[in-house]
Amino acid sequence: MRTYDPDMKMRALAVVAVMAWSAPVFGQSLADVARTEEARRKSVPDTGKVYTNDNLRPDFTKPTPPPTAAAAPAGATTPAADAAASTDKPADAPAAGPAKDQAYWSARITEARAQVERTRAFTSAIQNRIDMLTTDFVNRDDPAQRAVIEQDRIKALAELERLRRELDEQSKAIAAIEEEARRENVPPGWLRSPGR
Repeated sequence: MRTYDPDMKMRALAVVAVMAWSAPVFGQSLADVARTEEARRKSVPDTGKVYTNDNLRPDFTKPTPPPTAAAAPAGATTPAADAAASTDKPADAPAAGPAKDQAYWSARITEARAQVERTRAFTSAIQNRIDMLTTDFVNRDDPAQRAVIEQDRIKALAELERLRRELDEQSKAIAAIEEEARRENVPPGWLRSPGR
């Protein structure tokens, strides 16, 4: 049987009063923090990355274009150019591509492999972020915070999927380079990276 305890009623009222009084104070301090952060962000210069064509990765599945005629000084001729001019080929015949020597094949396969390594590093970093967000989501009780964490996690999962597709395409590009080299009877040593 329960007995009436007047002290219990006073304690409950005290707890409710403290909670009601602290809620506006917490909201005001949070607003102050938000204003301070907004002022700080306005004072920080924008350091966003600007992408140009030089930042884009070349497509290694396509052959490289021949060098342009603008690369040579005006009026300068080479023995190879003189020999080509003296042949009876029509003037509109396509020019030969760059020499596919050891340097060409080595540079091409090295760059393709470097792209794969970069993508693998990004994939690993995104996977770590997903794991951290999942742990943070499980440890939060606030539904609003959990919703924000879940949105970040969904974005990270989409980025991980994009990176996996990109890694698959890059692996296919390496296989295409190796197949093209095999068809052109390129010595296997030309496609080995240093240290392999």
